[in-house]
Amino acid sequence: MTKFAHDSVVPLQGSELSKKEQVADMFDNIAYRYDFLNRFLSAGIDIWWRKKAIRQLLKLAPQSVLDVATGTADVAIMSTKILHPKKITGIDISDGMLAIGRQKVAKLGLQNTIELLNGDSETINFEDSSFDAVTVAFGVRNFQNLEKG
Repeated sequence: MTKFAHDSVVPLQGSELSKKEQVADMFDNIAYRYDFLNRFLSAGIDIWWRKKAIRQLLKLAPQSVLDVATGTADVAIMSTKILHPKKITGIDISDGMLAIGRQKVAKLGLQNTIELLNGDSETINFEDSSFDAVTVAFGVRNFQNLEKG
């Protein structure tokens, strides 16, 4: 895989923490305002992008979806509306983001369809072929090791 200068960028230079630990800590700290910031800074384009990406899966009609780096579960929630799968499992390394996501899922009554778990993109602990489709939105930019993530 080609190496780029940004591959070795970490959120805070000189920290004893790994990039993964720094990313988890950063998102834990901004979780409560992440959705607002995402909408504001993207002028709402993030919503359009998610819809466009999820619609790419329509012809597959997946019944089970894994959403990697699920964050506050925006892709998972939107996937239920567009794809209507039986089950979506979202994984993320940030407990803070997952907590916000769980609140949103519960508020929408989707807890029987969407399950949010603490999980790492580099060590996904599911059997092969456990899911019909896998999604990942903005999380790729934060993976410590792109080849594993």
